[in-house]
Amino acid sequence: MNPSITLGRVAGIRIGVNWSWLVVFTLIVWTLASAVFPSGDPHLARTTYLGMAFVASILFFASLLLHELGHAFQARREGMEIEGITLWLFGGIAQFKGMFASAGAELRIAVAGPIVSAFLGGMFVAVAAAGGLGTAVEGVAAWLGYINLILLAFNMLPALPLDGGRVLRALLWRARGDFSWATRIAADVGRAFGYLLVALGIFLLIAEGVWSGAWLAFVGWFLLQAAAAEGRYGLLTDALGGLCVRDVMVRVPVTVAADQSIAGFMDEVAHAHHFTTYPVVDGGHVVGLLPFASVARVPRSDWERRRVGESMLACGDVPRLREDEPLVDALGELASERPGRALVLEGDLVVGLLSISDVGRLVAAAGTRRRGRRGAGGAG
Repeated sequence: MNPSITLGRVAGIRIGVNWSWLVVFTLIVWTLASAVFPSGDPHLARTTYLGMAFVASILFFASLLLHELGHAFQARREGMEIEGITLWLFGGIAQFKGMFASAGAELRIAVAGPIVSAFLGGMFVAVAAAGGLGTAVEGVAAWLGYINLILLAFNMLPALPLDGGRVLRALLWRARGDFSWATRIAADVGRAFGYLLVALGIFLLIAEGVWSGAWLAFVGWFLLQAAAAEGRYGLLTDALGGLCVRDVMVRVPVTVAADQSIAGFMDEVAHAHHFTTYPVVDGGHVVGLLPFASVARVPRSDWERRRVGESMLACGDVPRLREDEPLVDALGELASERPGRALVLEGDLVVGLLSISDVGRLVAAAGTRRRGRRGAGGAG
């Protein structure tokens, strides 16, 4: 879930919003201004309802951001690297890099966000109950308290990828010492809740004519997809656990000079070394990656005058990894960015090249071995 707009940084943590956030923000403002606040106090002006809705929506997403910052700050205390926080259609997501150090670390990170939400919900309820601040302020505070506590309760369902599911996984992991097994169990529970929400949403929509049932079914569908993704991550962890980039990368890959002509590259490099990508160097330092597909798009008549540096992907457009980086994390970067290759660097010197296809073959081989073990067990 990549941010479309970067808002800035909080304590060094990048904060961004995905385009889908604008959709749900608009829907919340419209719903609050047209239905929620007028039903609570029908004697206010329409502009007052609109102002209340706008302020409540801003504070609601600020609450979600604080929730994710709770996760992020605790993750930082546990020694994890935080890539950033993104607000999107279903709230917010804090993106971490690397595996949890232990079951206890995941448990502490998982509960940090709900603790923030519980504090915010209680605070807003207290403000609304105190009185004396005016109808508009009390209405906004009451809704914020209600929505924070409702989302807290939903988020603590024991279903991955919700926080409650992460708590469940941490407890299962601690009990048995098997992260992959704990992930599969928690993901299965997440899928069960997803099917339940989809069924309930469809029932409300068809039998009761309640349009919120469509939203509930949509949330259930999202939970199904996210739980399946968590399950796949468990399988990947099982297949790649303990492996680092250095264990799979191609060492000392064939490089090409940035100032070499395409014609020279074809005659001297590509003719002898049939690869799909080549690191590009300038003075011994890596400056980019040349996919052969980019060369193929250059008209033959331009080969003599076109330089390799003009056709390459710059370093900023290519995943860059370290030798000691866990292979599971590297796979995530390879899958999210083109061209499915990553430069393995030591400083600005290239020491290897990692391909998503190489990692994929490793995962496929692990899956074949796992199915073979199950088949052998069944035959016995």
